[in-house]
Amino acid sequence: MTVKNALLALLEQGPMYGYQLRTEFERRTGATWPLNVGQVYTTLTRLERDGLVAEDGADTEGHVVYRVTDAGRDEVAAWFTTPVARTQPPRDELAIKLALAVTVPGVDVGSVIQQQRSATMAALQDYTRLKRRGPDPASTQEPHDLAWSLVLDSLVFAAEAEVRWLDHCETRLRRAQLERPAPSPAASPATASEETVR
Repeated sequence: MTVKNALLALLEQGPMYGYQLRTEFERRTGATWPLNVGQVYTTLTRLERDGLVAEDGADTEGHVVYRVTDAGRDEVAAWFTTPVARTQPPRDELAIKLALAVTVPGVDVGSVIQQQRSATMAALQDYTRLKRRGPDPASTQEPHDLAWSLVLDSLVFAAEAEVRWLDHCETRLRRAQLERPAPSPAASPATASEETVR
């Protein structure tokens, strides 16, 4: 998720200062990805350096207000019309953890999977409760409600996919254990010494 493009998109709707941008971002995404206000101001500094935003004076309380430039509008338009690349898969901590657990001796991979499945199922239940409490996306005309509903759908689908993937991992591990050749019995010391004597 690129904070830069999100802030530019928000600034297209009018000048704002950092804390306003943070509040708007969290409101539209249901606070799913909380932003640190320091991160917002650091990003604004970079955007100003790159000519994508410019200071637009200060509000009555002295907050520096930023506005998007023409170059910033072009950047947002390009962001919205360019598909999110899947050529560089994101680093998925869970996939990395399981890949290492399978290869590190002494790790109970089944337990790792079970613990993750329990945590993911709990998150899925939380998302489902949030959906039930929120506005009906089919009947609302409020864009912010629809935005939050879409973000929540994304979280639900991702959690469901993670549970399916964990089930798949568990099945693969069981199959691998069944197909693994039994260790050959080591020659007993007596047999080995008998072989030496012969």
